[in-house]
Amino acid sequence: MPFREINSKMVEATVAPGQRMFSQRGAMLAYTGDVTFTPNTAGGQGGVMAMLGRRAAGEAAPLMTVEGSGTVLFGHGGHHVQVIRLSGETLYVEADRLLAFDGTLEQGTMFMGSQGGVMGMVRGQVTGQGLFTTTLKGHGAVAVMAHGGVIELPITPGRPVHVDPQAYVAHHGDVRNKLSTALGWRDMVGRGSGEAFQLELSGSGAVYVQASEEKL
Repeated sequence: MPFREINSKMVEATVAPGQRMFSQRGAMLAYTGDVTFTPNTAGGQGGVMAMLGRRAAGEAAPLMTVEGSGTVLFGHGGHHVQVIRLSGETLYVEADRLLAFDGTLEQGTMFMGSQGGVMGMVRGQVTGQGLFTTTLKGHGAVAVMAHGGVIELPITPGRPVHVDPQAYVAHHGDVRNKLSTALGWRDMVGRGSGEAFQLELSGSGAVYVQASEEKL
């Protein structure tokens, strides 16, 4: 179910009978045709664990299941919208940055500490970002939200990318993440952005970075 980018802050999706998609609550701007929007309290295809992951990441409202026949315009809060197309790989994305995505994608969650150890946990405590990251795997499209535009940075072997944790939007590929400190603990008091922390992504894939550190 492809998305068509209307402008930098709005996408259009075609909904067909027998197919479904999921969207963030409040993301529907307008629609044509016979389309229904139902709160998804079961956590989509990821079941209870996917729902718990989103709750732990700070997503208070459930996803909406979108079904029927017609077209839907999606956008939210005037944020920049970026469409990411998957061809079997896994996308890691902050739950509150999800705008809408194909129902064919398999949902899950990843605890950031599982790759970053103790420092992965510090990321959630100090930077204000969630400890859980939503995973979407398969063939389909995902529309994510960001502040001030998004750039895709390639990650190649031997050339890791360092990102301000609050500027991180999503990543995909065979990538490991590690949070490191750029300052001593005494210097970090009161600092929650890249001056104190750097998210290092290494391996092979790509990371999406937003132009602003503002949290959604």
